[in-house]
Amino acid sequence: MPARGGRGGRLQPPHGHPAHRRPVLRRRGPARLLNSRADTPDSRRPAPRTAQRSPRGGPNAAPEERAADIHAAFADPGIKAVIASVGGDDQITVLPHLDRELLRANPKPFFGYSDNTNLLLFLRNLGIVSYHGGSVMVELGRPGAMNPLTAASLRAAMFTSDTYELTPASTSGDVNRPWQDSHTFASEPAAEPADGWSWHNADRVVEGAGWGGNLEIISWLLMADREVEPPDTYAGDVLFLETSEEMPSAQEVYRILRNMGERGLLRQFPALLMGRAKSWSFEKRLATQDKAAFRRRQREAVLRALHEYAPDTMAVFDVDLGHTDPQLVIPVGGRIRVDGLSHRIRVTY
Repeated sequence: MPARGGRGGRLQPPHGHPAHRRPVLRRRGPARLLNSRADTPDSRRPAPRTAQRSPRGGPNAAPEERAADIHAAFADPGIKAVIASVGGDDQITVLPHLDRELLRANPKPFFGYSDNTNLLLFLRNLGIVSYHGGSVMVELGRPGAMNPLTAASLRAAMFTSDTYELTPASTSGDVNRPWQDSHTFASEPAAEPADGWSWHNADRVVEGAGWGGNLEIISWLLMADREVEPPDTYAGDVLFLETSEEMPSAQEVYRILRNMGERGLLRQFPALLMGRAKSWSFEKRLATQDKAAFRRRQREAVLRALHEYAPDTMAVFDVDLGHTDPQLVIPVGGRIRVDGLSHRIRVTY
């Protein structure tokens, strides 16, 4: 359900996140959202307005207060879409406090990724299509300007309900600069030449509803037994996964996928979109050659798990859907068509 006018509410980051120290990012992101509509094909749609909702209790808000903030954003009839400011690591503690009936009665698009995988899958279980991608602080607040591929995908998801073809990026970036340094915002982030998508078992066409998100968050949901339905619920769906700036090792990625396989999950999905792995962080500042090796090892780990638990699954690697730049928006619960014969991916927003 695209946002066809009205305001867009944005949810604040959790306590302690560096986003609280960079108010310029919180202003820049919504300003770009307001300007983005100028390039949309249908000028009859009214431009969005933005409304920031600070959690009750401020940055120290308890899970109950953060849930109330989500309720308020969804229940407000003047807000047509909700965008997360940034990710985090504790949204799982908010889920028990969410009112399913209130959210089901007030469906609207939600955009976010990383820790917001929690809310994305929660909404999917209510029958609400949501959108993996797009945060105020990172994608909308990107230094210099929004990445053109990110902007085009985000605009399509927000303002249309059309079929949209994803495009492989010719360059990609995952090296961050510190938000507390004002020089960070003087130029766009650096990028390196990007390999195109790589395909596995690309001998068919698969179309199904999207399910997935950040792999580490999904592993937490599995451990807490929250928001993951019985395996056969997902039969025929399209799985999409990506890993975060914490850069889990190839062994850890394999183990998570192995455990999903033991649960009977992996074999339910006839197609997998695997996001380009983020291969640099402030704690792990890998050189270009080492970054390529990190991504290769992760790809091998995924293929190992698929070989053992879902040998017939078609897989596409290095899709720009996660913690790298650019970022393409993926519908959670919306249709994804993976055409292995022509090496094309289309989504319906």
